[in-house]
Amino acid sequence: MSAHVTHGDVIRTYRAYAPIYDSLFGAVLQQGRLRMAREVARESCRLLLEVGVGTGLALPHYPADVRVWGIDLSPHMLARAARARCTSRAVALGLMDAERLAFADASFDCVTAPYVLSVTPNPEAMLREMVRVCRPGGRILVLNHFSGGRVWSLPERFLAGLASRLGFRSSFSMDVIDRCGLRIESAVTVNLLGLSRLLVIRNGHG
Repeated sequence: MSAHVTHGDVIRTYRAYAPIYDSLFGAVLQQGRLRMAREVARESCRLLLEVGVGTGLALPHYPADVRVWGIDLSPHMLARAARARCTSRAVALGLMDAERLAFADASFDCVTAPYVLSVTPNPEAMLREMVRVCRPGGRILVLNHFSGGRVWSLPERFLAGLASRLGFRSSFSMDVIDRCGLRIESAVTVNLLGLSRLLVIRNGHG
């Protein structure tokens, strides 16, 4: 993936990650998932789409009365989610490209994207699809690492050339939000030493 990411890169990398993903990225990124789930609970949400559901680590923390669709490009990650976390609540899983969502316009009250924006080959296309399927006035929650933090600048530069093997871009700008014309309603830093940010975007589409 260096700066360029392909769908093949994503599928290949996360096939390798699937058996160990929870051990590598579970606890270390859990604060962000919990904060995201609490943000979902702040407003009424009947139907939620999680883009990049992975192994389903966020699923148990959404409000119990929310129906959830979880989609991912990796069949191996989805298989883990199906076995581990989809037995006790209204969750549907689907193998799907987030840049070409197979849902009608305005299908969801809330759309979440935990740790996936810097993974997808075309983040602008993914954001525009999230806007399209979110109802006007609904919320889009983006949880991701963005460049610019003083603590992480050196690791970002060091890892930038390894993106195709790591499965994510370590250097990733928030400019993508501006390029899509989206307005950030709130932003908070989460996880160790401010590694990630949770962006709340109010959907003005439509």
